[in-house]
Amino acid sequence: MAITNELQSLTQSNEYKAGWSFYLVLAGVITTIGSSLPVGYNIGVVNTPAETLKQFCNESFITRYDVHLDQQWLNVLWASVVSIFIVGGCIGSVLGSDLANRLGRKMATVVTNGLSVAGAVMFLFCEKANSVEMLIIGRLLVGLSGGLTTSIVPMYLTELSPLSLAGSMGAVCPMGVNVGVLVGQVMGLKFLLGQPPNWPYLLSVYALLVIICLPPLLMLPESPKYLFVTKRDEETALKELSRLRGVSSSLLTGEVEVLREEVLAGEAASQSGEKWTMGRVIMDPKLRLPLLLACSMQAGQQTSGINAVFYYSSTIFKQAGLSEENSQYATIGCGFINVCTAVLMLKLLPRFGRRPLLLLSIGSATVILAILAASLKFIDTVSWMPYICVIAVLSYVLVYGLGLGPIAYFIASEIFEVGPRPAGMAWGSLANWGGNFLVGMSFPSMRELIGAYSFIVFAAITGALFVFQKMYFPETRGKTPTQVAQLCSRGFRSKPLLSKTADINV
Repeated sequence: MAITNELQSLTQSNEYKAGWSFYLVLAGVITTIGSSLPVGYNIGVVNTPAETLKQFCNESFITRYDVHLDQQWLNVLWASVVSIFIVGGCIGSVLGSDLANRLGRKMATVVTNGLSVAGAVMFLFCEKANSVEMLIIGRLLVGLSGGLTTSIVPMYLTELSPLSLAGSMGAVCPMGVNVGVLVGQVMGLKFLLGQPPNWPYLLSVYALLVIICLPPLLMLPESPKYLFVTKRDEETALKELSRLRGVSSSLLTGEVEVLREEVLAGEAASQSGEKWTMGRVIMDPKLRLPLLLACSMQAGQQTSGINAVFYYSSTIFKQAGLSEENSQYATIGCGFINVCTAVLMLKLLPRFGRRPLLLLSIGSATVILAILAASLKFIDTVSWMPYICVIAVLSYVLVYGLGLGPIAYFIASEIFEVGPRPAGMAWGSLANWGGNFLVGMSFPSMRELIGAYSFIVFAAITGALFVFQKMYFPETRGKTPTQVAQLCSRGFRSKPLLSKTADINV
């Protein structure tokens, strides 16, 4: 049997060529503002009120428990407040697979947004309740919401989109995260909510966007692929597909045929009748290479040192001669570059594909990290070296956003078929949050022990990721997940890069 090329069938069809529609655009806007943006916001916002929050924690312990925390224990408590967010992200990544299959992609997103609002309520009232516990629970809830979001939302958006727009829709979620980080930095400015008394409002204000987006989120269609392939509810799936595309289902024969092929492929791969759990996915030899590609890309996004670069950016800008306030604005400028590149990727991905952009991004990041390490080493001994550091930081943020940043989030949705896709994306999201946790725990010690050479470690890891992805990552643009799965089905014996056509005989 030959697996047809969906892109070819749609573009050659005289009936209908799927493109942007009202509900597709609405899904991208609503999930960006109401789901992805809060994830980035909660990543970036906690740095500004850090000292004020430490003081609150200390005063709360004194008044409630008559315990005065010394600096060491206060740092331990603050580290718990910060890291519990990542722990929640890991838990949410694991739960995302089951939640997406039980409730559907849309309703799972609704539940995720509800957790985000619950976290904001904890932030808003923890000062009045004089409760550090509420602050920690709030961080756990928003972390849980973040893990679920990065596992479910990219899958939902790519399943809603036609094949020709899958890359653009896949880049929407990371764009929302980047926008959220930038918004968190901007809201932390003193003339907005950066004054010490405003920290409960600073931590919780994102909830307004989530609440506003909930009603239109409920109006969105459920994923037709989920209904058709996973639930086997063809009637409802066709109704939702027709509503999503804005045309009669009789004009969507090309897309329906592709859905039927995914059902047949799923039946052939799952004759045992077992559900696609995370455990089953990791044990399936045919999925081993796709799983390693997705997880290494997601983990590599964090182990490339992006958060460490942002951490160093303010110090670098100060050493380049900027004031405290201007350094903060320059750091916001880095976030702005990140957002601009994410928007640019909406145009670049359909034109250039995934593989060239990803390899360009990872390879360039490796070189720039090495330059950054060298310039940091000599920043105090060479007069012009701070300017090299500034250029390196800005360049790194730019090249990171041109591939490694956005592509890692959605690539699992293009290399896993509908059945194992939730579990595959859950593993990828878990790898991302795990990499975040690893860097967060190890970077302060590395910085203390080896200083600027920490970025040589990041460069080495990123270089290894480049080699692996260059050897095995196939171009997915214009191919259905079934076709990509066939390319990678023989694991490390696969030759996915040798395929010159989109049609594969099985």
